[in-house]
Amino acid sequence: MKYVFYSPGEDLTQALAVRYAVFVEEQGFSADTERDDIDTGAHHLLALDRGRGVATGRLFPDPDKPGTYIIGRVAVLREYRGTGLGRRIMEAMEQKAKELGASRVTLGAQLQAKPFYEKNGYRPLGDVYMDEHCPHEHMEKLL
Repeated sequence: MKYVFYSPGEDLTQALAVRYAVFVEEQGFSADTERDDIDTGAHHLLALDRGRGVATGRLFPDPDKPGTYIIGRVAVLREYRGTGLGRRIMEAMEQKAKELGASRVTLGAQLQAKPFYEKNGYRPLGDVYMDEHCPHEHMEKLL
């Protein structure tokens, strides 16, 4: 497995393909909202297996909270789940956030994925909210 970080403005074709497969095709989120303006200014991590993108996530600074970065769009193709790849993606993004000056990371977790994030050291930050058809909860981790 190879891990590649893409800086803002670099080609996101494979990362977007992983996200589309997971969020749109599998989970039923709208293709119109899956990609947004944040993508162009974010750092993106892509896990490659024999040159094929299989997992991704994005990282960007919280404009309202200095020292805080937001992790989002974490997606692992179905056949790679349960292998520890998601944990490695999170660890790599947390390390990148530290390198960029973060002391804290936050994310919006799908409720079905909340136990995964809790196992990785995240704690809930508030009320459950809906993102399209899916309940989410904000979570944080101090670095």
